[in-house]
Amino acid sequence: MVSTTLMKLVAPCWKPSVEGENSNNRGGDVSGRLDGLLWYKDSGHHVNGDFSMAVIQANNLLEDHSQLESGPLSSLESGPHGTFVGIYDGHGGPEASRFLNEHLFNNFKKFTSENQGMSADVITKAFLATEEEFLSLVKKQWIIKPLLASVGSCCLVGVVCSGLLYIANAGDSRVVLGRLEKTVKQVKAVQLSIEHNASIESVREELRSLHPDDPQIVVLKHKVWRVKGLIQVSRSIGDAYLKRQEFNKEPLLAKFRLSEPFHKPILKAEPTILVQKLYPEDQFLIFASDGLWEQLTSQEAVDIVQNYPRNGIARKLVKAALHEAAKKREMRYSDLKKIDRGVRRHFHDDITVVVLFLDSHLVSRSCWHGPLLSVKGGGGVPAST
Repeated sequence: MVSTTLMKLVAPCWKPSVEGENSNNRGGDVSGRLDGLLWYKDSGHHVNGDFSMAVIQANNLLEDHSQLESGPLSSLESGPHGTFVGIYDGHGGPEASRFLNEHLFNNFKKFTSENQGMSADVITKAFLATEEEFLSLVKKQWIIKPLLASVGSCCLVGVVCSGLLYIANAGDSRVVLGRLEKTVKQVKAVQLSIEHNASIESVREELRSLHPDDPQIVVLKHKVWRVKGLIQVSRSIGDAYLKRQEFNKEPLLAKFRLSEPFHKPILKAEPTILVQKLYPEDQFLIFASDGLWEQLTSQEAVDIVQNYPRNGIARKLVKAALHEAAKKREMRYSDLKKIDRGVRRHFHDDITVVVLFLDSHLVSRSCWHGPLLSVKGGGGVPAST
């Protein structure tokens, strides 16, 4: 089933299956389990219901990072309680996504405290403050580590608080709502996030309107639309080389340097934000990096969540995506699982999935007396030196 050329490529990296659901797992379930290239936390409880998380590594260094925080959303005793989900899909390296995982929620809590409550403005301020902190890090390390200027991350955040849902997105990760349509007795997929990828015509139009004097702002390169011929996303955290001219020069590698200077940021860090009330028909949310959506449609993902047990459902979605990735390359799923990180990236991207179930009797409550919950997704497998 696998071509001879493909077998030559992957043969040196072939090894026994590492992701089998019945294999010996390392690590406790409190912080999730690590099974080869797969990290997962099959089930847990957040303020508003149950959740499930899973991450599969494809890159040599895991570039996807994620977190789920549930409980107080500010440092004030009287502040709001709820659940915060962050999906950080890095590119060019793991530094920006890791930085988001370490700093974004703290900034979010700081601005929620200052504002004495949740709002779309609070989330935007947290995005921009974290962006500034990362760009400051790039500046400090510019001489010793100029490549950090070419590292960035998509950033998708969801907050459930006092019966409201806040979705903020910069990049091309996606969150989908499973909503029960009572008339047809089916759970339908509703995409809530707006994606910022140059493959989308409206994104190219936005870029052209923001940069009317630059005919090369979006370029079709090898059948893929890219901003300045370099990157597919139009919004991100990091990517300093396309935000500030001071980082688009030597000692940065020539392949990242533009031939003409620019006087305003080419990429934006501001998220697109949606705020909406949650209703009893709203069953669950699927947050995922684009690695999942390259393999499954929104409705296919919703159907899987609706038709299988909650326990381990994020892992089930990852497995379904890997089956699709194997099918596209005319190989068996069991063979795909044997391919090690690095080479695995030729078959699929890092994939992060968080499924958040919304129990209607818990969604509207604004206080929480249970334990504080904090889970960081993706144990990851360190690259060998």
